Amino acid sequence: MHGPASPGWLLVALCAATGAYCLLRMRGADEEQRRAAGGEALMGFGMAAMAVPAAAFTPPEWAWPVYAAVFGAAALPALWAARTGVHHLHHLVGAAAMVYMAVAMAGSPGDGHGAHGGHSGSGVPLLTGVLLLYFAGYVLVSGVRLLPVAPAGGRTPPAWRDRPELVRACRLSMGIGMLAMLLTM
Repeated sequence: MHGPASPGWLLVALCAATGAYCLLRMRGADEEQRRAAGGEALMGFGMAAMAVPAAAFTPPEWAWPVYAAVFGAAALPALWAARTGVHHLHHLVGAAAMVYMAVAMAGSPGDGHGAHGGHSGSGVPLLTGVLLLYFAGYVLVSGVRLLPVAPAGGRTPPAWRDRPELVRACRLSMGIGMLAMLLTM
């Protein structure tokens, strides 16, 4: 799933920073926010791990099925929660996309790294295209929603971990990261 090393490391840094911020968001008071932040932290760190350039680290063959199992397990609560809100449906699509990429990488020829180091990608072109369209649309909509939200009625602004614009920026950056990973498939 990787091209040249420099963009790969930038993607790793972006996804890891997003995952770290999501971990901090898990300290909030709202139970729903903590659950969403936990799923987003898993996604951020998982994307960071999958994006490490192959020149720096080549995962063992068993890593891809483990990634698929972890994100498959993460998809189950998202599937259950999707009945209550559209945002949970996005988590389900994101987890399913990670499972798809891990399975494609596990089944890729050669060293099991498909597009690592500039090799040709793997996966089903139609499914990759549908996921690309979904995440491109998500990134565009998230970008439009990224305007700062002013506190209502002169109240003090929320704590930095509860700032809606920061949450949106993290979701936008993970959407961009997913697009970058899918483009190399």
